[in-house]
Amino acid sequence: MNGPGTNGTAGHDPAANGAAAAVRDVVIVGGGTAGWMTAAYLTAAFGNRVKITLVESADVGTIGVGEATFSDIRHFFEFLGLAERDWMPACNATYKLAVRFENWREPGHHFYHPFEQLRSVKGFPLTDWWLRYPTSKRFDTDCFVMASLIDANRNPRYLDNRLLEQEFVESDDLPNTIAEYQGAQFPYAYHFEAHLLAKYLTKYATERGVRHVVDNVVDVGLDERGWLSHVTTAEHGRLTGDLFVDCTGFRGLLINKALAEPFVSYQDTLPNDSAVALQVPMDMDKDPLRPCTTATAQDAGWIWTIPLISRIGTGYVYASDYIDAEEAERTLREFVGPAAADASANHIRMRIGRSRRSWVNNCVAIGLSSGFVEPLESTGIFFIHYAIEQLVKYYPAADWDQSLRDQYNGAVMNVMDGVREFLVLHYRGAKRADNQYWRDTKIRTVPDPLAERLEQWESKVPDAGTVYPRYHGLPPYSYNCILLGTGGIDVRPSPALDLIDEKDALAEFQAVRDKARHLVRTLPTQNEYFRRMREGV
Repeated sequence: MNGPGTNGTAGHDPAANGAAAAVRDVVIVGGGTAGWMTAAYLTAAFGNRVKITLVESADVGTIGVGEATFSDIRHFFEFLGLAERDWMPACNATYKLAVRFENWREPGHHFYHPFEQLRSVKGFPLTDWWLRYPTSKRFDTDCFVMASLIDANRNPRYLDNRLLEQEFVESDDLPNTIAEYQGAQFPYAYHFEAHLLAKYLTKYATERGVRHVVDNVVDVGLDERGWLSHVTTAEHGRLTGDLFVDCTGFRGLLINKALAEPFVSYQDTLPNDSAVALQVPMDMDKDPLRPCTTATAQDAGWIWTIPLISRIGTGYVYASDYIDAEEAERTLREFVGPAAADASANHIRMRIGRSRRSWVNNCVAIGLSSGFVEPLESTGIFFIHYAIEQLVKYYPAADWDQSLRDQYNGAVMNVMDGVREFLVLHYRGAKRADNQYWRDTKIRTVPDPLAERLEQWESKVPDAGTVYPRYHGLPPYSYNCILLGTGGIDVRPSPALDLIDEKDALAEFQAVRDKARHLVRTLPTQNEYFRRMREGV
């Protein structure tokens, strides 16, 4: 797949070899992160061969709390031809090396789920060796370099912009899509202000020919087949197109309301259905920028903390069956402290689950209209990015081949169902059981395949053969981190390790410690790095 600027107007006629011509008129309904990521990516992929119109309401605000990402998001910016120095300062962005989980096992305990492939020795993952030969009480600092870097608030790049002194390679020749770059792990993702990213991508897309209509959609038209024919706006009248992309968030204006596609709830397995968010001021000259997203367990859910340039994004994700909105906001403000005094609260009711199909007839749902599986592992923007890539991969022709839609729907369904399993593991695996909420997480419904896998993992740590088998963005080492970190499920080392000389494994533990010490000593803090970036040095 080529990047931006590779598509002009010239080209052969597909009909010459019997192929149907590709659809060329796309209407995106809804802006925000999902809408503008879609518009920017499609124009980067197709250039001016496809006419793209995005209509968004000035009256409908974005949720704007999707501020943390997977490391795969770098491929999105690479595909658009954007360097970090281009977009990060405009979006108040910082680096994310991991998710830090606090109090999931017990008060005062924390562990990391880092962006770092797990090392292996003699064919066994280092976490397996750690279970047999624990060199400390911290599996994360013993098995991963990143944990020590985060504890020391270190940045993944040096001040001259070199990336860590390790095996991560940067090259213009590397693939720049998720699908082409599996099996590797880039060492960081990003935090950014979602509304600023949408604003930045608006400029990017409109400068490349995307038509931007600011108006309210007052009606959705269907033709005699039940396919979308147009949307009617208050001021601009009808907007017609061939392919419609629903980026209207939890409303699902096109996919769920106009086309009546059913919604498949995950609420039986994931209890949290609400959130309250605050934007808390910070001073980069005084307050350390911790290079991770933090998820702190609470009595009825958990609180996220995301450090950005000039502010902290924070919010309480909770289950409304156990706590009401007023108490949730009070809990969040007490957690933040005096800095939250003047911050206004944004209350959000979340729709947890997915549309049964995300592509119906000539409508593709991307973002929250497609599905959402609570923000615990920062999957929301990953879902958007993955869906856009799949749309380009299975892009339709004028004959609307059903097979393309089926393959797209299968890919999107697998990603969301796989992430649901992974998130259920966090709650099922949490040792914490000090109130009814946390006790209930141990008896709440577990998807059947996960129940079987849990039994397997009690005998052997997860590997590629025992995790969710279809692509969902989470490698086997992620499961190792959650099982060992949450501590509620007993995991045993392989008996084979009793028969294998441990010398090489102990040497590998030492190598992790040595590399971590060196990097902590030589890398700058995030504060130092971003101060220099924003000064243009």
